[in-house]
Amino acid sequence: MDPATHDLPSLSTCTSCQFTEDLSNYWTAVLFFKALNGTYKRVPIRGNVGFEDANGGMTVYYMQDGLADFEQKSKVTAFRPGFRMLVGDQGARTPDKAEHYRQLTYTCLQDLYTRYPETKDFPSQPCPAGIMVNVRFPTCWDGENLDSVNHMDHVSYPANGTFEGGGPCPASHPVRIPQLMFETIWDTRQFNNPSDWPAGSQPFVWSMDDSTGYGNHGDYVFGWKDDSLQRTMDSPCYVNCDTLTTQAMSAQNDCTIESAVDEDVDGCEFPNFIDVDQTSLTILLGLETLPGM
Repeated sequence: MDPATHDLPSLSTCTSCQFTEDLSNYWTAVLFFKALNGTYKRVPIRGNVGFEDANGGMTVYYMQDGLADFEQKSKVTAFRPGFRMLVGDQGARTPDKAEHYRQLTYTCLQDLYTRYPETKDFPSQPCPAGIMVNVRFPTCWDGENLDSVNHMDHVSYPANGTFEGGGPCPASHPVRIPQLMFETIWDTRQFNNPSDWPAGSQPFVWSMDDSTGYGNHGDYVFGWKDDSLQRTMDSPCYVNCDTLTTQAMSAQNDCTIESAVDEDVDGCEFPNFIDVDQTSLTILLGLETLPGM
């Protein structure tokens, strides 16, 4: 993405993020509930701890060290204008496919403070407080390319070990970048009655028609103002950063755009009968993808 023509800070008039310097784009797929009668209903998003009044959205972390490290002292190189990356495979439907991407996980919340255990696939039982989905991005960069054809080859995981454990970057991707993590809480509480679930399966499906959970993925496009992210990474700070300007939750919630699609995108219903001569016409009932893909 050419920052000369797609400079997010200069093109944006507001941000739904906590810090006004952050005008980046963050994206994940949309989660749907599949009912017994074959209809789909979009699952709402629930505000995280400390952000209960947020109108949907996700919590995004930028880390120099593991999340539980309050000091955050390690040196990292902030992303540059034009940088973007993707992690995960929307077509993955097996554990082997998902294993290529580290730390794309699900947590069945007993309450909003639950953080373990984490799984690679959808929880198989009702979750009292919702389902937390975490997307952790690679933490090593080749130092040259802001993007790549598949939006993944210019970044890498540590050569061995983990980011949290200080694992070194490979020679091909020697630059250590912040650990970027998306944390989204899908409010599945209204769908917790197993009698409403399809027989023999959990009822949730991603918008790319994934009912396994292995297709979990996320997209990121850098959009911080000037050098604000690097200054913050150098500070260091944990949660409360005096290098950044915090805006009220009401201002975050007010930063929205009108829908570009004039239709109901929160659910869909497949026809169960079409009055045509099935001997002369074959019709595949269903959608290639659900709204939100």
